[in-house]
Amino acid sequence: MPLSTELTKRLGIRVPVVQGGMMHVGTADLASAVSNAGGLGIITALIFPTPAALRAEIQRCRTLTKKPFAVNITLLPAMVPPDYGAFAQAVIDEGINIVETAGNSPGPVIAQLKKAGVTILHKCTTIRHAQSAVKLGVDFLSIDGFECAGHVGESDITNFILLSRARQTLGVPFIASGGFADGWGLAAALCLGACGINMGTRFMCTIEAPIHQNVKNEIVKAQETDTTLLLRRWRNTSRLYKNKVAEEALKIEQESPTGKFEEIAPLVSGKRGKEVFVNGDPEFGVWTTGQVIGLIHDIPSCNDLVKRIEKEAEAALQERLGLIVPESKL
Repeated sequence: MPLSTELTKRLGIRVPVVQGGMMHVGTADLASAVSNAGGLGIITALIFPTPAALRAEIQRCRTLTKKPFAVNITLLPAMVPPDYGAFAQAVIDEGINIVETAGNSPGPVIAQLKKAGVTILHKCTTIRHAQSAVKLGVDFLSIDGFECAGHVGESDITNFILLSRARQTLGVPFIASGGFADGWGLAAALCLGACGINMGTRFMCTIEAPIHQNVKNEIVKAQETDTTLLLRRWRNTSRLYKNKVAEEALKIEQESPTGKFEEIAPLVSGKRGKEVFVNGDPEFGVWTTGQVIGLIHDIPSCNDLVKRIEKEAEAALQERLGLIVPESKL
């Protein structure tokens, strides 16, 4: 029996599983595979250099799936920020009706999208930011715990607490993000009050993910202890795979007497990180991954993965229901 939640009903998907927007990974190839499997695939807007290039990718995705898919727009600090409004307009013009937003000061973009009738899934790492997003009119919140890959925020609150706080305080449905890889995690998230889960690292390690096989093999080999946190000194804390480059950057961050970001900037270059996914040397640059790598042991197709998660979640929930027995039988 399919799992029916607020997420599946309002987005028109079969399984309450969202593929998070990921730099260098969230292309039409992965997004369409996730959507065809019954989840919500997401194209990452800022992979593409221009709004026109994003429109072309959306059009390509439509040739690969007839199911709902979304676009991620993440607003990050930058010396010369992208024209987020133009990217949002490209999404609107292409008729996309689901967008995942994240990052700093999303109000103008959210207002632009909401005016066009777009359903907004906004990702945040604290309840305070989530409450601000509710005031902006978002439809779903994606609650990102400290376990997650990439930007973890500065509060270090794990999902066990964050999700319960979300259940207690938020007036809109929320998705659990960070630390999820299987149906047991989905069942746990549903029991904590979430209406689905968001997975990034787990979808990186699928057949359709557009990254080098060596990186996928590295994820399978890795343990949950094989990540590190960088950039806390500059309040831009990010969880990355613990390789030689990340450890070198961390040493400079911790020991530099000046605290100038320029000292580590070449080591944390996004171009070097992208090169890892293209050429397959996991030591070449920094790349994001969550602690969930310790739970990933294979490289399935998206279809097999989503079906497995659906079956595991149903079995886990039914099994736990079996713990409720009439008092007379105790």
